[in-house]
Amino acid sequence: MMNYKSLLITGGTGSFGKAFLKLLLNKYKNFTRIVIFSRDEFKQFELSNTEIVKKNKKRIRFFIGDIRDKERLEYAFNGIDVVVHAAALKQVESSEYNPTEVIKTNINGAQNIIDAAIKTNVKSVIALSTDKAVSPINLYGASKLCSDKLFIAANNVKGKRNIKFSVARYGNVLGSRGSVIPLFLKLKKDKKNFFPITHSDMTRFWISMDEALEMIVWLIKNQKGGEILIPKIPSSRITDLAKAIDPNKKHKIIGVKKGEKIHETLISKDDGFNTIELGKYYLVLADKKMFSLYKNCKRLKNNFSFSSDKNHFLNIKDIKKKISKIQFMNSNEDN
Repeated sequence: MMNYKSLLITGGTGSFGKAFLKLLLNKYKNFTRIVIFSRDEFKQFELSNTEIVKKNKKRIRFFIGDIRDKERLEYAFNGIDVVVHAAALKQVESSEYNPTEVIKTNINGAQNIIDAAIKTNVKSVIALSTDKAVSPINLYGASKLCSDKLFIAANNVKGKRNIKFSVARYGNVLGSRGSVIPLFLKLKKDKKNFFPITHSDMTRFWISMDEALEMIVWLIKNQKGGEILIPKIPSSRITDLAKAIDPNKKHKIIGVKKGEKIHETLISKDDGFNTIELGKYYLVLADKKMFSLYKNCKRLKNNFSFSSDKNHFLNIKDIKKKISKIQFMNSNEDN
């Protein structure tokens, strides 16, 4: 990682992009050029006026562009060593209503990233994925599954170029934009005396933003190309999450939304036979040939799977601690 000097983040003005930029600026001084690539000029303007960016303005570049535009990507990727691909259309309900737009961004955009990276001699590409890509039942999940497959398969068509493609797959990021925690915290202040719960048995994986960032750093340092990195993260019951935020509010069951799962999966049984365990991570490998590349690792049983309902669960006390930490971090962000 210390040999890399330039890095670009697609979707760089989103929750992940802003947090990753802050980490790079504070901890990894070897990156002399960090490019924020996104299509929202106002969000770029807001980010450019934060204190941490002002202090590091010589290291940062802002590119307005869309991953649907391959020519723009090629222009932005010139001289870049590492691409972290976080741009995507992510809202499940919106994706069901606008399927062609999701395909253009999440699938065609992924292929544009690959083509542009190969053409401009990028050395490392890390694509962010989601638990919804495993055994998907909604278009968002299906589009991210296609995206994952494209990035892993890209290692087969790179020829002799010195470039590696890998994927980081994780669950819901605690407190990220659009997640249930900000919604429940907002409803806690409302006069309504209930939390809307789609299903009383619903479970979800949970990961902190710091853990998600750590994954990406680990991949940049250790990737071989062709692996999907998955963290060993806990689950929580949605009802416990609601109780942790406000134990006095009642729960109103409103029914499962279109495209919504009761439980999520990070590794399916079908992928279990190509999965290894390495410290606090699992890695799904592209094929059995890759086992020799990862030494000191544990091969898992063929019927291994990793799902949110058969996992270690956070108790209400643990959830409260995590939520309070999120609120503290958000209140201390640079303006």
